[in-house]
Amino acid sequence: MTFSVQPLTSEHIRTIASWQYELPFSVYDLSEAECLSFLEPTNRSYSVLDQEQRLIGYCCFGAEARVSGGSSSQQATVLDVGVGMQPDKTGKGLGGSFVETVLEFGHAFSPAKFRVTVAAFNQRSLKTFYKLGFEETYTFQRSQDDMKFVQLARMVKPGRNR
Repeated sequence: MTFSVQPLTSEHIRTIASWQYELPFSVYDLSEAECLSFLEPTNRSYSVLDQEQRLIGYCCFGAEARVSGGSSSQQATVLDVGVGMQPDKTGKGLGGSFVETVLEFGHAFSPAKFRVTVAAFNQRSLKTFYKLGFEETYTFQRSQDDMKFVQLARMVKPGRNR
């Protein structure tokens, strides 16, 4: 499946806010208020569409993608990346091409390295990032809810920045 990264619309925000994930993935459910922050100009948040221009997910870059408690080392050279996929599309083998599309778009921000933060229980997501060449760099437990996270990073190949 082919994906593209496009500007978020208000309609996309309403759709993302309606997504309901099954346990334990329900920690990824977002309220409309949380999704509305994606539209702020300082937040680098985008829609990910399929080849028929249907919303399949979203992505964000920089501060919007960070999880409190994670490592913030190398902020100037590291681009934090966040992704979310429509619940009924997860676990169907689409994650690799979905994430690669997001990372390709992320080259526009000229990072030296991409970094993602994944809930430790989310083995599907971790497996996808490991397959894409990401390596574990840091683990932590978020203080407000004791949720465990894994940070992974991947160098940007020379000549890949736009």
